[in-house]
Amino acid sequence: MSRPQGFSYAAHGDGTVVITHRGRAAATLRGGRAGKFLAEVESGDAQLVMARWTGSYKFGNERTARDHPRNRR
Repeated sequence: MSRPQGFSYAAHGDGTVVITHRGRAAATLRGGRAGKFLAEVESGDAQLVMARWTGSYKFGNERTARDHPRNRR
């Protein structure tokens, strides 16, 4: 399985964390959830942590979707 890519996050001064995937907002975390996320992202693989927190993690159809004629480049 390939490693997730394209995730980034921005922590704002009011305690809000916005996770983006390829430039689009994927999740907004506030309060305690934002704190837990920041602690976890510092201690592990940031891309995997962000994929898990946004729910974009291991759907099982990644390979078949990639091979579909519509998605070939």
